Amino acid sequence: MAWETIRVTEAGGVTTIALNRPEVMNALSSLLRRELAEALRQAQTSARCIVLTGTGRAFCSGQDLQDAQSIAAVDFEGILNNEYVPLLRLITDCPVPVIAAVNGAAAGAGANLALACDVVIATESASFIQAFTRIGLIPDAGGTHWLPRQIGLARAMGAALFAEKISARQAADWGMIWEAVPDAEFEAVVTARAAHLANGPTVAYRALKQALRTSFDLDLGGALALEARLQGECGRSADFREGVMAFLEKRAPRFRGG
Repeated sequence: MAWETIRVTEAGGVTTIALNRPEVMNALSSLLRRELAEALRQAQTSARCIVLTGTGRAFCSGQDLQDAQSIAAVDFEGILNNEYVPLLRLITDCPVPVIAAVNGAAAGAGANLALACDVVIATESASFIQAFTRIGLIPDAGGTHWLPRQIGLARAMGAALFAEKISARQAADWGMIWEAVPDAEFEAVVTARAAHLANGPTVAYRALKQALRTSFDLDLGGALALEARLQGECGRSADFREGVMAFLEKRAPRFRGG
């Protein structure tokens, strides 16, 4: 398929989707959102791991404010409900792990697009900013959901109110992202992490994503019941049998999925 605003590559079970509007720091136009959603739909049917990244010097600068003829006429509620919510659901409900490889600045909805992913790996020169209050808005694209859960209410409130830049190293220290790595090592680290997940037990990955993402909405009893059900499914999988055999035979497992 010919893409106008993204690049899609596939190798070794990993599908990499790169936002490709470097001239505007990969701002999220309506077309980009549609193409990204379609690429995610296609990838989750064949990939064992998906990597979301950006081209140029930024990961994503957020909503493209020049995407409408009149700012005053922008229907943010409609855009969020009709475009962002389905897009974010494609990430959070994806049956395979999704890595955000944050290669540069991630601002506004761009920052929260990254935080929606299962794992965030950033270059040390990258940064995250909840820029919304600078233009009289509140964090969206899931920001009001992710931030308090990842960094606590006090830090989430400060990040949203002051709209100050948060370095990748600080984001890692706060627990907002998985890791910040030196720029020179970034590509190699992302490639290795993606390969690890692509070769892993996909049934277990799908189940653990469901269990962890649901945990904040459940009490202890509900969480334990879901955990038991999902563990039962994993225990009946071919990946589990292969993992046990590999352990007993003292070799690396060869997970096939299923």
